[in-house]
This record gives sequence, C-alpha cells and structure tokens, in this order.
Amino acid sequence: MSLPSVASPEVSVVVITHNRAPRLAKLLDTLDAQTLDRSRFEVIVVDDASEDDTSALLVGRERVGQPPLRTIRRSGAPNRAAARNEGWRAARAPLVAYIDDDCEADPDWLKEGLEACSLQPDAIVQGRVDPIPAEASSRSPATRTQQIHRAGPYYQTCNIFYPRELISRLGGFDAEAFTSHGGEDTDLAWRAISRGTSTAFAEHARAYHAVNRIGLLGRLQFASHWAESMAVYKRYPELRDAVFTKRIFWKPWHYALFRVLVALLLPRRLRFVRPYLVIPYLRSIELRCHNEGGNAAYAPFYLAEDVIEVGAMVRASVRHRMLVL
Repeated sequence: MSLPSVASPEVSVVVITHNRAPRLAKLLDTLDAQTLDRSRFEVIVVDDASEDDTSALLVGRERVGQPPLRTIRRSGAPNRAAARNEGWRAARAPLVAYIDDDCEADPDWLKEGLEACSLQPDAIVQGRVDPIPAEASSRSPATRTQQIHRAGPYYQTCNIFYPRELISRLGGFDAEAFTSHGGEDTDLAWRAISRGTSTAFAEHARAYHAVNRIGLLGRLQFASHWAESMAVYKRYPELRDAVFTKRIFWKPWHYALFRVLVALLLPRRLRFVRPYLVIPYLRSIELRCHNEGGNAAYAPFYLAEDVIEVGAMVRASVRHRMLVL
C-alpha cells in the first residue's frame, strides 16, 4: 500500500473492485474531477483479487495522483465484506464514503455528501443513485443497474456515507456470514439501526450506476444465488416488515405468482375466480417490462426468473430456518 500524504482528510472514499478495470478507470476520473478540494479527501481502492488489468491501472494511478491513490491488494478468494473492512480500517478520515467500482460520481458528490453529513453527523447518509445517463437508454431485461431515490431499505454501498467510528463500533461488515452474493451492506446498516442509529437521504450527493449487460442467462444465474443473502431478513424482523409482502414473499411478484399457482389448482367450478388471481401477475410482468425496456416477448423470461428466485427462497427457508418465498 502506498504511503498517504494527505495531512487530515475529512472523508475517506473507499472503493472495492474486482475485475472491472475499465469501469474503475472511469470512476477514478470522476473522483479526480470532484469540486471538493483534493486536500479534503483521500481515495482508497481495495483490489479484491482481480485477475484483469486492475493492478496495472492502480500502479499507474498511484504514480500520478496528487495526493497519491492509496491501494490495498487482496489475494485468495474474493470476499466483498472482507474487502470493505480492509478499506475502512485503512481510512484516516472520520467519515467513510463507499462507492462501487461500476459507478461514476457526480462532480459535487463529496461536497454535497459532506454537507448532508454535517447536518446529521451521527447518521448513515444514503446518496441518490441513477443509471449512468449515457447508458440509460441501453437498459433491458438483459442488464442490471441501480436506482436509489430514498434512504433504505437496503442501504447499498454504491453511494453511502458512514461515520468511521460507527463502523468500528459495529465491528465492520460480517465477512463470515456474507461471503459471495451481497447482503453485507444491508446487514451493517440494520445492525446500526437496531442500535438506534438514524439514517438520512442526500438527494444532491449523486452517483451514477453502470447499466451492466449480463445477458438473460447471466441474469437467471444471478437469480439462483440469493439464498445466502436472505440471512439478513432472519436477523432483522424490521427489515422483513419493510420489504416483504404478506410477511412471507420477498418480492411482490412472488406473491402474485403464488396466486397464479392457486388459480391453477382451483376446481373447475371456481374457474371464474382465476382472472382475479392471475391478472396481478400479468400486470407485474408488464410493469417490469416497462421499467427495464422490455416487451411482451420477455414474459417467459420473467416467469423463469421468478420461478428460479422462488426456488432460491425455498433453499433459504431450509438454510436459515425461516419461511420465505
């Protein structure tokens, strides 16, 4: 890790990266373009066992940065929670700002974030996230991105500010329970909330998330991996109350799909009830198509994705000993 040269930064920007060198380069460009004076913040990049050109990119950035970029290189199996912990532990500022390696920061991101945090210095402050404007038109069911227009309930680390002392008091991210597919950021926030920490939303502390093309098959594979992340709902019933439908269904369209199953099992004499049960699910597909740039031809894909996700929820129910569908 390179030696720091900033005397007393007010905020430490922590970026966790894995095999996204081109995206990371764009993010670092936007951090260099911040309107906040460069002496007031530091940037720490934790390379979580990347195998692409990330290392070479960071070496080059370390040499030219003023003050230099600080880097930490991890080996072994990637673990985002462990990487995030290494980042905040290396931070020297009282405030830690997390932003993801497939994001770009608005020029006023840190200035607005610091202002919002000064109004509630002990709070977790979530910033606004939208798709990168130049990529927004490429959204489709074969892509993934983020939109965050309020605080919570997931408190994603693509744009969030934590008092460093709070993270330390909480013991950091749980790198043992959340090893692969996410949930560690939500867990940390709700651990803080359960102990009385307040949260706030910073509308003008904006970041922009990439529209990542993962393909329909990639998205279906993604849907099958959610069982591990469900542990966070077992830990925090308040989160479950805030997110779940009917206290059982993780997503509202899972509940709508359950209604379709009920419709299929109804005896013929009750077939007049079937439209009432089926239409909400069809509308959920229509809404998702509209939001993600799809059309009616994607209906079978959404059905397959929902079935796979519900299967993952069944595994989560057994694994975590709670009923979730």
